[in-house]
Amino acid sequence: MAQCIYVTGTEARSGKSIVTLGLIEWLSNQGRSVGFFRPVIMSENEPDRFIHLILSRYGSRFPYFAMYGCTYDQVLEQVSSNRQEAIFELILDKFRAMERQCEVIVSVGTDFTGSTVPLEFGFNADLAYNLNCPVVPIVKGYGKTTQQIAEAARVVVESLEQRRCDVLAVIVNRVSPGTERELGDEMRNAMTGRLPAFVIPEHAILAKPTVGEIARALKAVRLRGEPESLGRVVSQFKIAAMELPQFLERVAEGNLIITPGDRSDIIVGSLAADASGSYPRISGLLLTGGLRPVPQVQRLIQGLTGSSVPILAVDTDTFTTATNVNSVRSALDPEDSRKIAAALGLVEANVHFEELQQRLAVTRSHHVTPLMFEYELIQKARADRRHIVLPEGSDERILRAAEILLLRDVVDITLLGNPEEIRQKISALSMELDGIRIIDPLDSPLRDSYAQTYYDLRKHKGMSRQIAFDTVGDSSYFGTLMVYHEHADGMVSGAIHTTSQTIRPAFEIIKTLPGFPVVSSVFFMCLADRVLVFGDCAVIPDPNSEQLAAIAISSAVTAKMFGIEPIVAMLSYSTGESGTGEDVDKVRSATSILRKLRPDIKVEGPIQYDAAIDVGVARTKLPASELAGHATVFIFPDLNTGNTTYKAVQRSASAVAIGPVLQGLRKPVNDLSRGCTVADIVNTVAITAIQAQAIRGAV
Repeated sequence: MAQCIYVTGTEARSGKSIVTLGLIEWLSNQGRSVGFFRPVIMSENEPDRFIHLILSRYGSRFPYFAMYGCTYDQVLEQVSSNRQEAIFELILDKFRAMERQCEVIVSVGTDFTGSTVPLEFGFNADLAYNLNCPVVPIVKGYGKTTQQIAEAARVVVESLEQRRCDVLAVIVNRVSPGTERELGDEMRNAMTGRLPAFVIPEHAILAKPTVGEIARALKAVRLRGEPESLGRVVSQFKIAAMELPQFLERVAEGNLIITPGDRSDIIVGSLAADASGSYPRISGLLLTGGLRPVPQVQRLIQGLTGSSVPILAVDTDTFTTATNVNSVRSALDPEDSRKIAAALGLVEANVHFEELQQRLAVTRSHHVTPLMFEYELIQKARADRRHIVLPEGSDERILRAAEILLLRDVVDITLLGNPEEIRQKISALSMELDGIRIIDPLDSPLRDSYAQTYYDLRKHKGMSRQIAFDTVGDSSYFGTLMVYHEHADGMVSGAIHTTSQTIRPAFEIIKTLPGFPVVSSVFFMCLADRVLVFGDCAVIPDPNSEQLAAIAISSAVTAKMFGIEPIVAMLSYSTGESGTGEDVDKVRSATSILRKLRPDIKVEGPIQYDAAIDVGVARTKLPASELAGHATVFIFPDLNTGNTTYKAVQRSASAVAIGPVLQGLRKPVNDLSRGCTVADIVNTVAITAIQAQAIRGAV
């Protein structure tokens, strides 16, 4: 997976473009495969200037449309509908596609323009966290004292860290030249040595637009001057409304003169003054009103060889033209080699890229957010397509989930139930499920052979052939036998059926994997900023020490299967050696067994929940532990505690609980809650498919 850096400003015109350009220049010169990504661009109707700059200077293996996530309009539409996650999913999908093909990606945040400005800092922080990118915030120093800048940087870093972002370094840009050393000292004090802080001074060439930038922004026609003359920097503009003598007294170095195209006196006088050397040099002339100099004046202009001042023309009136010029901001354009050179020189002189690279290597985050988790579920499931049977084929939620899974090309699906009833419901719901496989267990040709299998497996328990035949007419048993015979890779049920109806056939027919003495379960608890694994919350009422250790091993394996680094907390009412009693001794013994059986699994126990999840509490209760406070897998001492806790967290923290996910079976069968949503079903089917992939790969 590629290394990633998320560069974001903290307000408009912070200068993140020059920092990004310098960063990409350095990475490219190292010979690394570099991707460039813009999560949000202004519009699809016109090219993003920054992407255009990167493509022009460095080229790319990616087409333009792969280098951005979405547009501002799409963001506003989804945010107004309270569907921000949909935008994150769209951006994440395109980002991950690039990530698979690069060594490093530089992602650049939004531009702080328009009505969304107050929300953009939080949006960029949340986006960086969900993309798993460490952040380089760019703080604007223009017009601020060193104390104000240092305080602003401190607040920005703390705000990012409160949102659980990893901060790579902080860069202050556009500071007054000559204040770099003083500001550097202030920054080191503000950061208390925790982070690298770099200071980039303001540069006149980069601060002001050029004649060429203004010409492109206003779509002006060039009447005079070589292309090179368009690189002149415009210090400010002047509207020439006075007579020539009064006007000349007010001209300053680098002025862009705005005047109607019929003011021959101003046009000729300005060019003559520039050529004389006795007046300040102007950057250009901008003629308004759609007017052009008369032929005699044009002939005179052509003879003035001592001045190379460019002359531009626009159709708008003088006031409108001046307003338009005032709105043009300096930017980096591929055509402006002078500005690009100045930008690269500034960044290379003031940012220590080697230090950034060293920190990037050690600050790489391994957190898993709910968005990342659900995205990866779908991607992993579709990477090796499996076949899942759904016994509750007439339930509307099952049908809607099946449609989503088929439209997203995640799995193959078989529905069980009455085909006529199911097809009528599909038609009534106007769904796209053409060609989906539907089997009625009651009249399937497979019923006889499945009954024989079930009879052979259960005859030692007194099962008769007729009872076996009747039993496999039940959709849960029929679906389980499909999985047993590898006519399907996994089964998901429970939207209508009870947990017992779903998992009893699996216990009787599929049974446990070698090395897994018990079947247990976990819930994936998708909190606002992370995904945790809770086990066992659904199957074993009161496990002994050996069973508790087995549950922990299974849960760690499951967590790792789904991209969560397993750090196991063996939960109890006491932490470390602080408590005694039968219940805590059971957990202590289970922890010891786990360490002996699987020394590769990181585990801490017995430990209380607060010390397992909160670093601050862990420092007090278990200061010698490196794992306390960082747990991702929580093993409860009994079913009563586990089930109660997962429901409390689910309801109190508005968490999404995916599960129970059964573990330890030879083939995957998973249970749904009867209150499940369509999204729950989609996620559980994807989980089941991934379990099937892992089991198939282990065979």
